[in-house]
Amino acid sequence: MILIELFWTFLMIGFVSFGGGYAMIPIIELEVFKHGWMTTQQFTDVIAVAGMSPGPIATNSAIFVGYQVQGMTGAIAAGLGMVIPSLLLVIIIGMFFSRISKNKYVESAFYGLRPIITGLIGYAAIKFAISNHLVDTFSWHSLSLLLIFLFSLFALIKLRLHPALVIVLSGIVGAAIYS
Repeated sequence: MILIELFWTFLMIGFVSFGGGYAMIPIIELEVFKHGWMTTQQFTDVIAVAGMSPGPIATNSAIFVGYQVQGMTGAIAAGLGMVIPSLLLVIIIGMFFSRISKNKYVESAFYGLRPIITGLIGYAAIKFAISNHLVDTFSWHSLSLLLIFLFSLFALIKLRLHPALVIVLSGIVGAAIYS
């Protein structure tokens, strides 16, 4: 049954994925394509909407995938599958973390996870750019996209502008350039 498959898939993704929502996108993408639930363009649209929606992008993505596949019941099944592992792990870890947080092996393990999480986030960004044909060839269009990206990065890091403001400004610039 498709609802059980949605629930089970996102439950497993929730249990084995680390590093936050953006690091989970490649895993979600792999499962979505493996099951044939969406096309590349549909999945790209889901990630774009999930990223703009309030809340965690991985949970939003699961809900949107579930909705696309099986409507409201699919959204509920996928959402629960994605949320239950985090809820259980937070409860369990919360009970023991104060005891183990200063353990040198635990600290080392968390330190060692940082590079792979960064790599997964970078992979998701590059994959997203490639699937949207943002990095195909060099053209005025790709140069303008790169400039918007660099300005956004500069505004976030150096100017310390609020991400919502950067999103709005980038949208205004995009509307002005591409309209």
